[in-house]
Amino acid sequence: MGRPPRLERAAIVTTARRILEEEGVHALSMRRLAKEVGSTPRALYHHVRDKDELLLLVLAGMAASAPRPELPPAPRERIYVTALHIHDVLQRLPWVVEVLGLGHVTDKGAMWMVEEILDSAIRCGLEPREAIRAYRAIWFYIYGDLAYHAATNRRASEATDGATHRPIPDMLTPEDAATLPRLTSLGDQWHEVASACDVPNGLHALIDGLLARGSAKG
Repeated sequence: MGRPPRLERAAIVTTARRILEEEGVHALSMRRLAKEVGSTPRALYHHVRDKDELLLLVLAGMAASAPRPELPPAPRERIYVTALHIHDVLQRLPWVVEVLGLGHVTDKGAMWMVEEILDSAIRCGLEPREAIRAYRAIWFYIYGDLAYHAATNRRASEATDGATHRPIPDMLTPEDAATLPRLTSLGDQWHEVASACDVPNGLHALIDGLLARGSAKG
């Protein structure tokens, strides 16, 4: 009997990736996928155990599709270049951000980036547990930026009445000054400062703050 042909699995994965790229995670289901490949949901389970395994197969090799950056010798700079590489790769693959947002699947080929950040953080003076926390903080910053912009773009594309997302200051009125004095007073500067914020500068500040914990102990 054996396992179904590899070529059939490859066709399933290719079709799943196309659905993800064109329509996003919400559009991918075993029923939808079966229809696309001219099969039945039950038949698909001979090739993939469940949707989680399917997503793992779809992600496999995505990290390797982007050439590794040349990393500088200084460990602090290695963290920065690696983190920026993660952001830049995922920015070009918004559907991958959606899949990673499920929280329990990833591309094993991307683990070299995690290893690099952990090793460099430890060489910068962080204890191993602190290095793990530092990596998670960096990942949450990157993922948060990508998820926010993806949501903003999605809302803009779905808006039919000209309505757009209202940033925090635009929601305030003069009456809010009594309970939100600081936020209200900074409202006029909000857009200018927010537009100047970018991921490279943010990563520099975040990494410096995280590594300062190790420096303080030294």
